[in-house]
Amino acid sequence: MKHVPNALTITRMVVTPILLVLLFADSLAAQAWALGLFVFASISDWADGTLARRFGVGSRLGQFLDPIADKVLVLGTFAALIFILPDDVSWWLVAIIAFRDLAVTVYRVVLKRSGRVLTTSRNAKWKTAAQLTFLISVLVFLTAQRTVEPVVGWMDALFASGALFWALVVVAMITVWTGIEYFISPDINDDAELHAT
Repeated sequence: MKHVPNALTITRMVVTPILLVLLFADSLAAQAWALGLFVFASISDWADGTLARRFGVGSRLGQFLDPIADKVLVLGTFAALIFILPDDVSWWLVAIIAFRDLAVTVYRVVLKRSGRVLTTSRNAKWKTAAQLTFLISVLVFLTAQRTVEPVVGWMDALFASGALFWALVVVAMITVWTGIEYFISPDINDDAELHAT
């Protein structure tokens, strides 16, 4: 059990490049596999932190790798969607999301070097939920778009409607808001934090 959380984190990092390659393949099977891998990786993100806390098997390696694996998965998928759905997933919105995550990560590293830990805020979990809900929904829509009529027509209409763009605007706003909170009212302590976001 001691090594399971880290194994899940490393698996998430290994799975992400495969997922991104599949996203660019124009077939139902590839899109379905990409969706499945993303859902698996998202669940593993929850599972590794939960197991580490429940069994008291957190480690410095896990603390370091877990947030990196999260950023690689989420930001990598966002970046791929910029090319796949340029009208719905605008590069500047993804850049805002990436900048927030980078700023918080750098802040966390600076604090860690001084022996302090930036505790994950409760509101940051809303950020994670918003990002994962958006990405999973888009992957579901991309998969459905490669099935049969009338589903294909519905998905084409959805992508042409601009609804996903505005949904991403909301996700970006939540992301920025939770990032600002870290700098305005940070919860800093000297205890090990097993799950960073």
